[in-house]
Amino acid sequence: MDRRTFLLSSGAAVGLAQLPSLSFAQAGKSLLRWVPETDLALLDPMFTTATITACHALQVFDTLYGLDENYQPQPQMVGNQTLENNDLTWKLTLREGLKFHDGSAVTSKDIVASIIRFGKRNPLGQTLFGLITELKAVNEKTIEITLSKPFPLLMYSLSGSSASIMPERLANTPDNVPVKEMIGSGPYRFIAEKWVSGSQVVYEKFTDYVPRSDGVATNTAGPKIAHVTDVKWQVINDRATAVAALQNNEVDGIESVDNDFIPVLRKDPAITLIKSALPAISIMRFNHLYPPFDNVLMRRAILAVVNQTEYMTAANGSEFPEYWNDQVGVWVPGTPMATKAGLEKLTGKRDFALARSLIKEAGYKGEPIVLLDPVDSPKHHASALVTADLFKKLDLKVDLRSMDWGSYLQRRNSQEPPAAGGWHVGFTAMTGTSNLDPTSNLGIRGTGKQAWFGWPTNPTIEKLRTDWFYAPTLEQRKALCEGIQLQVFDQVPYIPLGAIYNLMALRKGWVNFQAQGPVFYTMRKG
Repeated sequence: MDRRTFLLSSGAAVGLAQLPSLSFAQAGKSLLRWVPETDLALLDPMFTTATITACHALQVFDTLYGLDENYQPQPQMVGNQTLENNDLTWKLTLREGLKFHDGSAVTSKDIVASIIRFGKRNPLGQTLFGLITELKAVNEKTIEITLSKPFPLLMYSLSGSSASIMPERLANTPDNVPVKEMIGSGPYRFIAEKWVSGSQVVYEKFTDYVPRSDGVATNTAGPKIAHVTDVKWQVINDRATAVAALQNNEVDGIESVDNDFIPVLRKDPAITLIKSALPAISIMRFNHLYPPFDNVLMRRAILAVVNQTEYMTAANGSEFPEYWNDQVGVWVPGTPMATKAGLEKLTGKRDFALARSLIKEAGYKGEPIVLLDPVDSPKHHASALVTADLFKKLDLKVDLRSMDWGSYLQRRNSQEPPAAGGWHVGFTAMTGTSNLDPTSNLGIRGTGKQAWFGWPTNPTIEKLRTDWFYAPTLEQRKALCEGIQLQVFDQVPYIPLGAIYNLMALRKGWVNFQAQGPVFYTMRKG
């Protein structure tokens, strides 16, 4: 019996019997049964960059602007906007009919409080707030934002899940405390009493939601018309079990399909495979706060021996190269900002002699390196194992810490010393939209302890990033992105391990699924 057959048969035999019943036969009701990539461990999109939390937020919360199929911002909650005073003053008026899930009307005070919360924690929000001289509610439906200088990215900054709009009382929660109630104004309500961490997440259509009357429903722009009344995320960590559940009509879709199961699913006439529109960039992230990776020589040593092809084949296999790319830098391949600048440091001949020399120069003394291994995330697990082997070849002492994804997310946020609950090296993937340009690429940020996990300090990148916001031409923006990539390969805040296209699977009969990412309000039975 080959590996695929074994995995599938073991999943069918062991896992399906353990699934809770997913029957749904109430009159007038429709149900979408979805297997997310991993467990929804954190609910507040301001406290994690995990993709699953962003997907959760996009069901529950609405935003002032949405992104269309070209990732350009379009009004969502905003009904009318005017720019005055040489584009320094923005007046945003809410469209009619907006309500929160607790029945209260959305007001300008809720908007102001939500934007303030966004500006305290989100990197792009912090950039925006560095330009805001005044933010106020003009009346019940209108806010006014006054800037110190024009900011073309204002609409874009208020379009992401981190800029979720919530009631003022929740938005006023201290910015170091996650919001406990998931009360938004989006097309679906989060049913807290049915949420079972590690098992299921349940959403119900918000019947008082009023979609936009204009535009085309793509990505997060246009009218969000919920076609199914109930959405159930069924957490199934074992991928073979998830595939077996899909084939047996126990679930309707799977967010992430391992390449082992591609041949089986391609032969199933009831299943459609869907490739994500943009790849995510898988990365190795260093903790810059503690030795040994607070020393750039150590980070350069690892860069000298990382082989993207090895990482990509370990994570995806060599059989389906159409689902991954190597020779990948900071920006998504094939998009306007993509560049080969400095890429030779990653794609040239791998140099173990140089790496050992740099490690010796850095003064490494054999201290254990805490390597985080999220075992229930197959691709990151593969990266951890390849890295552990690579470090051993360099005579680095590896302390491999295996854990589930939720525990991993909690630990990677810790700034404690590695021996006291912190870490040295972790793995994640930044979604395609996060790597199109500097606006939402958290990995490049160099603001120290205020930066993304890893907490690098790099004022040069910060200046290049700021200059990019105001560069008047495409060529100037491209040049600045080249400069950022050169800095990444010099200072090594992280190492790109390759680009991976997520592969999703859906039972036939469902239509209007968005390949940009799983937002469920467009989906319906055909």
